[in-house]
Amino acid sequence: MIGVGVIGYGYWGPNLVRNFMACADARVTYIADRDSTRLRKVGALYRGVEVTTCADELIGSSAVDAVVVATPVETHFDLAMAALRAGKHVLVEKPIASTSDQARQMIDEAHRRNLVLMVDHTFIYTGAVGKMYELIHTEDFGKVRYYDSTRVNLGIFQNDVNVLWDLAVHDLSIMSYVLDCEPLEVSATGNSHLPGQPEYAAFLTLFFGGETIAHINVNWLSPLKIRRTLIGGDRQMIVYDDLETSEKIKLYDKGITVTETPEDIRKLLISYRTGDLWSPKVPDSEALAVEAAHFLNCINGSETPLSGGEAGLQLVRILEAANKSLRRNGTPVPL
Repeated sequence: MIGVGVIGYGYWGPNLVRNFMACADARVTYIADRDSTRLRKVGALYRGVEVTTCADELIGSSAVDAVVVATPVETHFDLAMAALRAGKHVLVEKPIASTSDQARQMIDEAHRRNLVLMVDHTFIYTGAVGKMYELIHTEDFGKVRYYDSTRVNLGIFQNDVNVLWDLAVHDLSIMSYVLDCEPLEVSATGNSHLPGQPEYAAFLTLFFGGETIAHINVNWLSPLKIRRTLIGGDRQMIVYDDLETSEKIKLYDKGITVTETPEDIRKLLISYRTGDLWSPKVPDSEALAVEAAHFLNCINGSETPLSGGEAGLQLVRILEAANKSLRRNGTPVPL
């Protein structure tokens, strides 16, 4: 039985606690949060779980084998490193750290101590994203030409990070997983009409070399909530709408054919191809439950992390480059 300690019982922490509590081979033994009012709620819900306002107390407990960090990003590095140095496996909320240097130190520490380090890229554990991965990696789909996602809503303005670090990290984790390749350059533009506050709207473009491009639109100030991704291949196209209840994935057998004879190339003749529309059934298991079980299996040695430290590092590198590009009015920044 793996003892799990959760640091942070604010927005996401209760979901993490609930899902680890449901795992047959784990037991949440300790919960830490600075707010004693939140901890009183824990005592009412989960009998026998130790609570504390001191994260170091949780990390030092012999009843804790793995630490889950669900706190603001600026605290991730110190808490995760303390846990790793104490010999604990670590699952940390996205993004993994504030800088790529911090992420690299965390990876090195976990490797040195032979510990599991995972980052909570929840969406890659959804049935919909798993199905997209399957569809994209078939001959029928063809080469991916573009990835275009929109994640906007009238959301909570953050004081410590801009909208890219808050929202785009979800789309970047999905993109990195399903495309299985790394961008070469990043361009970002954004705006905030609140003086001294992080950007609330941003547009991120990623260049992969060759003919593949990705674009991500994120915004905290939208009258509509939209969670939609379009992926275009040579032969087929995917629409992923996370707000759909029953048909999250739609596969369109549509595309174009460019004729290749010298005369036709000169005329740039393009024929449009329209085929069937298919909405495959996707597993409806809660993503966080799948991720929690996966984390425990990685600790037991039966699985390898899908969202390990390196995956977290890659996203932080992209976000750092995006911040540089924002300061330079969209000038592409190499990775």
